[in-house]
Amino acid sequence: MINRLRELLGEQGLLTAPEQMARYSRDWSGDLSGRPLAVARPGSVGHLARLVGLCAEAGIPMVPQGGHTGLVGGAVPSPEGRELVISLERLDRIRSVDPLNFSMVAEAGCVLERLHRAAEEHDLHFPLSLGAQGSCQIGGNVATNAGGVNVLRYGMARDLVLGLEVVLPDGRVWNGLRSLRKNNTGYDLKQLFIGSEGTLGIVTAAALKLFPRPGQVQTAMLGLASVSDAMRLYAAARRELSDLLSAFELLPRRCIEITLEAHPALREPLEAPAPVYVLMEASASGLVDLAALMEQFLGGCLERGAILDGAVAMSRAQAAGFWRLREDLVEAQHRRGRHLRTDVSIPISCLPDFMREADAAMATHLPEALPVAYGHVGDGNVHYNVLPPPGLDDDAQDALLHRAEELVFALVDRFGGSISAEHGIGRVKREPFLRRLGAVDRDLLHGIKSALDPRGCMSPGRLLAGDGS
Repeated sequence: MINRLRELLGEQGLLTAPEQMARYSRDWSGDLSGRPLAVARPGSVGHLARLVGLCAEAGIPMVPQGGHTGLVGGAVPSPEGRELVISLERLDRIRSVDPLNFSMVAEAGCVLERLHRAAEEHDLHFPLSLGAQGSCQIGGNVATNAGGVNVLRYGMARDLVLGLEVVLPDGRVWNGLRSLRKNNTGYDLKQLFIGSEGTLGIVTAAALKLFPRPGQVQTAMLGLASVSDAMRLYAAARRELSDLLSAFELLPRRCIEITLEAHPALREPLEAPAPVYVLMEASASGLVDLAALMEQFLGGCLERGAILDGAVAMSRAQAAGFWRLREDLVEAQHRRGRHLRTDVSIPISCLPDFMREADAAMATHLPEALPVAYGHVGDGNVHYNVLPPPGLDDDAQDALLHRAEELVFALVDRFGGSISAEHGIGRVKREPFLRRLGAVDRDLLHGIKSALDPRGCMSPGRLLAGDGS
């Protein structure tokens, strides 16, 4: 089979040497690693379809892979060396940009940042914005239904997709690349593949929504007394900023301290430390006077004591500095070693209670651990992470992280939340996900998997148990 694949893809299209496959064997976090059978790098949809068909006939498990930025192990090969990694990195053409239709069609291997630039060349805006946008690929963004900082205004990746092209598990190509806003002809098949994490097929191209490019952006870093005050500020901003609010990030003081410690070149955002910070952004195009609107809103907040202090970015560089405090927090935690990464969502009104009770649970049961909570609270998404104390051996670290996850997820259940807001399930969260599935949910998921991938060759063991068939 290796020889047949090499004949199909060429020497550069199939990697088998360990040193060549090393970077395809793990994701950015480094928490999980595996051993690929080989790494296939098809250069066309036709080659990918033939490749998948050959693997389906031979029963070879396949794992689609994008930019290596996932955090739940969905695109990491298993350690047994049985799975063929299929990298989409060579399918990287922007097929078209249609300014009048406010849409573009891009292949799966296009890096997200490149899509931003392509849209900007036509004075348009593609709003999906992630910390990893310099390396993540749109195919992976679609397959995992990525979120990011602009969800509260523009929605998840699912809300930005007009159509898809997908190679099915048997090698057939489904062409659903219509760029229509309205199409009510039966089942919306593209929705099956968005968020399916590569278990139902391989996304090869996507038709995406574009928006007018914001000509005005106002970025503010605000200091507040509590998480409850932050959520009241969020409600006021949603009402008073005319639906122009595009980002609302919560950063308790501990997050700022961890980031500044890891990145000394960054500066304190405000003159005096505050218990809680909000990084807020509004954007507009057209005739709206956004600066005046933001000034009036923040002035009113100061007068009624809703915020302690604040600063509005006076330049792009200052705005970028504010955002670095948020984005570099991920790297700052990574430098401290292995830790629990959660990605939960809670009803927005319950966020203060959830964070307070989660902190109390950690103080009671794991007082030696360091909780770090932050997130896109405008859409109810909190990353409640837990850093173990230094010096633990592997077994003790595993036990602590497992207990921390149990405590956090139990609270998520009590507040009617979700254990995954945007990262997906993959391999890391599969067991807690399956434990929470109802019988009907389980039957429906397995029915869909069996219908599309009866042999269970596509990303086995991700999302569902075993091959899912």
